[in-house]
Amino acid sequence: MLFIGTGKGDITAFFKGIGMLGYGLPQHIMLDIETPMYARAFVFEQTDKSQKVCFVNCELGFITPSLKQGVLNLLTKEHPALQYNTSNLLLSAQHTHCGPSGFSHHVIYNLSTPGFHQGVYDKIVNGIVQSIIEAENNKQKASIQIGKSAFSPDIPVSFNRVIDAYNANPEVTKLTQENRHLAVDREMTLLHFISEHGQALGSVNWFAVHTSNLPNNYYKLCSDNKGFAASYLEDSMKKENKNYVAAFAQGACGDVSARVKYNNNLPATRGKWEGYFEDDLKSAKFNGNLQFEKAKEITHNALETIKQDSIDYISMYVDFSNIQIDSTFTNGKQDCVTSPSCMGVAFLEGSIMDGPGLPQFLGKIARVVAKRTRKKEIKDAHKIGGEYAQFIARKNKAQSVKDIGVASGERKFLGNFDADKLPLPGFVDETILNIKKMAKQGGFSSNNPWAPQVLTLQILKIGNIGICGFPFEITTVASWRLKKTLADALQSKGIDFVILAPYSNEYNGYITTNEEYQLQLYEAGHNVFGQWSLNALQQKFSELATEFCKNQEDRNTDKHVHPELFTSDELKKQIYFPNKTVQKLNKK
Repeated sequence: MLFIGTGKGDITAFFKGIGMLGYGLPQHIMLDIETPMYARAFVFEQTDKSQKVCFVNCELGFITPSLKQGVLNLLTKEHPALQYNTSNLLLSAQHTHCGPSGFSHHVIYNLSTPGFHQGVYDKIVNGIVQSIIEAENNKQKASIQIGKSAFSPDIPVSFNRVIDAYNANPEVTKLTQENRHLAVDREMTLLHFISEHGQALGSVNWFAVHTSNLPNNYYKLCSDNKGFAASYLEDSMKKENKNYVAAFAQGACGDVSARVKYNNNLPATRGKWEGYFEDDLKSAKFNGNLQFEKAKEITHNALETIKQDSIDYISMYVDFSNIQIDSTFTNGKQDCVTSPSCMGVAFLEGSIMDGPGLPQFLGKIARVVAKRTRKKEIKDAHKIGGEYAQFIARKNKAQSVKDIGVASGERKFLGNFDADKLPLPGFVDETILNIKKMAKQGGFSSNNPWAPQVLTLQILKIGNIGICGFPFEITTVASWRLKKTLADALQSKGIDFVILAPYSNEYNGYITTNEEYQLQLYEAGHNVFGQWSLNALQQKFSELATEFCKNQEDRNTDKHVHPELFTSDELKKQIYFPNKTVQKLNKK
């Protein structure tokens, strides 16, 4: 038995006209509320109260370093006796694309807001803390049951959106567009919490499908398919426990869409026809209901009860911009590296299935400029030599075939342009206009990178379950490789069930396999640390797992690596401003 507590906190950060996070388009603003947004917290504590961990799942696009730090700061200030820290608190997101924006300290993730919005930030931080305090206050003796079940092939719940990239991997059976529903992980893993008196307290499940049924022309704040699934399960359990808390966390959905069919008649939006309903909201509820039914099925079937009652945890900050990867993790290939984060033009152009980004003509211009910039950069590096030449060589080795649209780690657009010198006029696209306005008010002037380079890897041990948190969205095959690495490394720790928890603690892009990266489709374009990112992630998680298997007093994680910090003056310079869409709205 453990002490287990569950809690919910309201994070409905609605401010009319503020942009939403997920599609990255300035026109995608919140005008109303479709559903409330929640943080759901689960506290697990040994009965001797010597060790505890907390897992929180938030109805947000992703977690930012600013959120995690804000939550820890508030807990330390107002509830110091709870003793939460970076390692025993894991924040994750279920990745809705119709959630609020404006809560990042890194400027690139605030461009659709546009800017940092203190009201949004405070509402989310306070709501997450509220969920944790509620979970702490209702802890009781309980046990954990674990169950798994796969959706049958005929259930239209998830589809691989880049089948060509999937097929590039040597270990897979090649599939076609017609059977792309088989090129995904169709298994749901669920933890169910039962009090010592037999009452169901709550559950967390992980299943891989993008929370993006609702398109970028849907203007209501909404938790989308996973939010509907959570509310359906909680409602169904009310007779047994009115306070039942159900989290539908995200799995390896980097290349997995909920969309059955893209509507080619609407090239500038994410399609109003899902293949089942002409109404996107009905499609979101339909997909959520499928996930709810599967979760309910697992809770009602015979589950395996976790017999161990030990709690342990570990985390490590990793500078992903500068990793030399051992050949053990690259099939013997030597001199594989990462570089500061770079977003490819392929990412900026958007996903074919889940929707476009930059207009096509701008994408073509960006590719031409990016290629010219790289040639000039290489030529200049030969002339200058020294450390600069070494850096450019490393960057090109890591980023390889990518046409670089935003060098977010180096604070440059199109490879080598400062924000205020972006060689594209603001009138051609509202995002470019927002960049120019943000640059004018000094929002890009910080010496910090535009997206986080130092990120957290974390492992929570709850009995013989290992929840492994990382800050990326990962593709199907990449997740298989990572999970095997972790399962092998954690076996001696007594962990029999490895659960991958993406979108945890921070965020900076995708993780694809090296083979998928070479095609430079949307996902690979957002694999920001380069073609060996997965291998770097495997190596660093293996290092963390090795330390985790040691006695606590013998563990050694690098204490010299720290995340970027922003001053209040830096945040004031990237403060929210009404964009062109909102200005038009206010005139009406």
